[in-house]
Amino acid sequence: MNVLPIPLKIKVPGKLMIAGEFAVLEPHHNLAVMAVDRFVYATLEQGSTNRLTLQDFKLIDLNWNYENKAVRVFSEDGRVRFVEAAMTIALNYLHEQGITPEPFSLTIKSELDDASGIKYGLGSSAAVVTSVITAVLKKYLHKNPEAELIFKLASIAHVKTQGNGSGADVAASSYGGILEYSSFQAEWLREAYQNTATLTELLEKEWIYFSVQPITLPENIYVCIGWTGKPASTAKLVDEILKMKVDNPEAFREFLDASEIAVEKFTKGMKSANIPLLLEGVRENRHALASAGDNANVAIETPLLTKLCDLAEQYGGAGKPSGAGGGDCGIAFMPSKEEADQLMHAWSEAGIKPLPIHVNKAGAIVIE
Repeated sequence: MNVLPIPLKIKVPGKLMIAGEFAVLEPHHNLAVMAVDRFVYATLEQGSTNRLTLQDFKLIDLNWNYENKAVRVFSEDGRVRFVEAAMTIALNYLHEQGITPEPFSLTIKSELDDASGIKYGLGSSAAVVTSVITAVLKKYLHKNPEAELIFKLASIAHVKTQGNGSGADVAASSYGGILEYSSFQAEWLREAYQNTATLTELLEKEWIYFSVQPITLPENIYVCIGWTGKPASTAKLVDEILKMKVDNPEAFREFLDASEIAVEKFTKGMKSANIPLLLEGVRENRHALASAGDNANVAIETPLLTKLCDLAEQYGGAGKPSGAGGGDCGIAFMPSKEEADQLMHAWSEAGIKPLPIHVNKAGAIVIE
């Protein structure tokens, strides 16, 4: 068994989507996502009883047990369900490895949101699930778990609980850095989980749609993040965009093609440090998303998001909504620090809150 300090403390980054939103929900369509330097912390400590504390929800010292291959947290609060699912998957995996942990307490704390409670859309449920999986595996597994193992188990737990999603947020939390990512496809993973006898067998299967590749931010490019206000419902926006597949299949296909070209330009620009190509990809993805919103009759770009993007272009860069849109964060890429500073000042003048958020190179790691 790992000889690690007790308590064991894990730090897991949140995420921001860069390019390829919505399209990533379709097979073999890439998305760029970045891990950010805001974190969820998980602290695991062995003890005489099983306890769970979710500090942000003020759920303190809850009892839990593990019976019949399922963790049950003794609480009526539905917000425990992601942690419950993650602990179930982690303990089932350990059980398959012949490992039975002693009782332990787990404490989760997030700093992804503002201290005032404002949510920035940095992927809290995915980071929480990843933190739980990482803490349990790092503590009890006989060898250091690879990022891919953490990602796949966290994805299983997240899809099992939420039922959908691309898994890009889980990938950012697991691997860190900036990633070129294609989704495992939630429907495929749900069916594979239901039809596979063990987690070990599922992990050994080929995840036919999934791919991930790290990409490096060129030295002479600066990322700016701006907060524009309370977002619309991500789930609702996703539903409205995906309805186009039936209601307007030609427009949906045009969106997928435009997104694919834009993301390819962005990632090629990143890999070759070709700044004009990188910025062209950002601009083209912005326009692809806006056109999809128009065709689906939903506002992906709010007036402030439009202002955020237009100001980025005015100061020599390119900007777009990050994630589903409808409010929330926008992201801009600027070709110099001077222009980045000018942009963030202009954002403040326009009522957009610049966020001191940067790329976090590491995924889930032990910090104590």
